[in-house]
Formats: sequence, C-alpha cells, structure tokens
Amino acid sequence: MLNLVLFEPEIPNNTGSLIRLSANMGASLHLIKPFGFEITDKRLRRAGLDYKELARVYEYENFEDYLAKAKPERLFAVSSKVKQIYTDPEYQSGDSFLFGPETRGLPREILDQYQGITLPMQAESRSLNLSNCVSIVAYEAWRQLDFIQLKK
Repeated sequence: MLNLVLFEPEIPNNTGSLIRLSANMGASLHLIKPFGFEITDKRLRRAGLDYKELARVYEYENFEDYLAKAKPERLFAVSSKVKQIYTDPEYQSGDSFLFGPETRGLPREILDQYQGITLPMQAESRSLNLSNCVSIVAYEAWRQLDFIQLKK
C-alpha cells in the first residue's frame, strides 16, 4: 500500500487527523522525531479518536533511522519549493510521500535527494494545512492504484 511520512511534525491535531486518514485508507503512517508535541497529547488523541489502534503508525528517532528501518523504495518529497505537480507521476503500491514540518517544510538537503512534487496554489497564497496536503496527495496516489485494498 502507500506510506505517508511526516518529518518532524509540530501540530498534534494534524498528526491525529493523519492517523485517522491512514487507518481509513489502509496506508502506513511514519513519524520522524523530534515531534513538536508529546505522542500522548490529548489533542492528538482527540483528532485521531480511537484510530491509533486501527492504523499502522511507526516512529523513528531521525531521518536516517527512518531510511534504515523503513527502506523506502520510492520516496516523493512534497514541497511548495518544487515545480512538478503531484498528479504528474505514475504512483506504485509501496510508494512513500515525505512531508515536512508545518512551519518550515523539508530541509533543502532532503529535498535535493528525492523526486519532489507540489500542490499547485495561487501565487499569493501561503501553504495549505499539512493534513489537507497529505490527504490530497494520498488520495491521488490511491486513486491511481484503483483504490487497492478497498473493502466493498
């Protein structure tokens, strides 16, 4: 299936929402430390409801730990600092999508190593909410895969 990867997430509500999204899609959620909150934060629990038990959530000490343990085959770095639109690539089962922290995005050294994709926005706009971005990209990838693993 798909892998959603949050690099140093800062806002517990976004992470909680993405736990819920991951459970509903059948995607895995990978969380790379440090976090801007405690994993037991009540805002995280409220946003994720009881989905943490239904989702596959993995935690890593840092980006190198993630790479060593998760061993992503294809990793797409999602950023407003790149040109390729997220609908352009042909996604495959097992693809991973890396999203940066809410206030600063992915570091340039990580962006330069992986294929970057972006969500188009008006020139004057600020970036979209992290959980919205992840949802948009994840559902496009899942749509391209004909919603595999969907139980009807």
